[in-house]
Amino acid sequence: DIIGLSGLITPSLDEMAHMARELEREGFQVPLLIGGATTSRVHTAVKIEPHYSASTVYVKDASRAVGVAQKLMSEEHKHDYIKSIKKDYHVVRERHKRKHDKTQWLTLAEARNNKTPVVWEGYMPPVPKQPGLKVFDDYPLSELRDYIDWTPFFRTWELVGSYPKILDDKVVGEQAKSLLDDAMGMLDRIIAESWLQARGVIGLFAVNTVGDDDIEVYTDGSRTEVLITLHHLRQQKQKPPGKPNQCLADFIAPKETGIPDYLGAFAVTAGIGIDEHVARFEANHDDYNSILLKALADRLAEAFAERIHERVRKDFWAYAPEEHFDNKELVREVYAGIRPAPGYPACPEHTEKGLLWELIGVRKNAGIDITENFAMVPTAAVSGWYFSHPEARYFGLGDINKDQVEDYARRKGMELSVMERWLSPNLGYEPD
Repeated sequence: DIIGLSGLITPSLDEMAHMARELEREGFQVPLLIGGATTSRVHTAVKIEPHYSASTVYVKDASRAVGVAQKLMSEEHKHDYIKSIKKDYHVVRERHKRKHDKTQWLTLAEARNNKTPVVWEGYMPPVPKQPGLKVFDDYPLSELRDYIDWTPFFRTWELVGSYPKILDDKVVGEQAKSLLDDAMGMLDRIIAESWLQARGVIGLFAVNTVGDDDIEVYTDGSRTEVLITLHHLRQQKQKPPGKPNQCLADFIAPKETGIPDYLGAFAVTAGIGIDEHVARFEANHDDYNSILLKALADRLAEAFAERIHERVRKDFWAYAPEEHFDNKELVREVYAGIRPAPGYPACPEHTEKGLLWELIGVRKNAGIDITENFAMVPTAAVSGWYFSHPEARYFGLGDINKDQVEDYARRKGMELSVMERWLSPNLGYEPD
């Protein structure tokens, strides 16, 4: 009666548009529901709904799917509801088009000329104390629980508020306390009975930026042999005076400066062994504890990423050996350096994750696989890069124009049409 699509990571977005085109080609008239973490009303209206003549509806969260499904199945309300949705999405598309028509673009060359003004003269990047790979086979979960950021845990259950304030909230406080009690009880069992295993791998490498936006990773400190080349993207919209068009490569010393720089890579999971326990709960139709376990595994994976990054700064790279922050400060990211992840705002293009997997041998060393669309398995996993420069900051790439996509495809040795598919959420133009 209804087909539902849920998007976990950004490549899901283009797959949804492809699905809509295929449904239309096959003559389907079944309503299509769009949801999931990466989706939005605008994306549904602009990229999906125009390809499918039957009804397509964006559903913000799972709790609203019931009401939408009822309207779509109701002979009394279906016609008016679909008509109102189509009218609304037409307005959204027109507004989106006007916004894009007003966008002031820089050429890629102009954007590169407005890069982050890092002063390299007189700066000497910290040398890793322990370069190369380091593998963590069975990291103690008991050590990770103190690094958990609980605020996203409550958002999983659609309880809005920051931890610990949410526990005293007049509206959801009692629910939050009850949920936390259940979570703490299960967390005790996870640790005591070894339900989950935490594995990870990190690597610290000699690097330099080449050609503005790419980073060469070298086999060793002599920098004579390139091990792999990483590719990054640059903000391309016109910025106010004094605001740079940023790229992550800006925070690595250019090769021509002669300054030896370094970069880290990591992948961690706390989801090894989860399938057995999820299956046990689901066999008993216990959805609550199944979801609770998945949510806790996600939190432990993020806590693992936080803890290992701390050890990188203090011990393995050791550029901040005297650092001492409590968990609140770690959550606020007051420390020096960043750990952006492929697929996130500063580096949203997922195929670079394949290079990360190759660079530090993630499958072998951490037991984490990636699907053909670069989703991590187990899903309770985190991966990304370590930048140490004190001026390194997170940012959002935003939309980019065709000249940069063409350049990026050339640098990566990929067809333009393929690259446009991977960058679909960030295209500031309609592909041919």
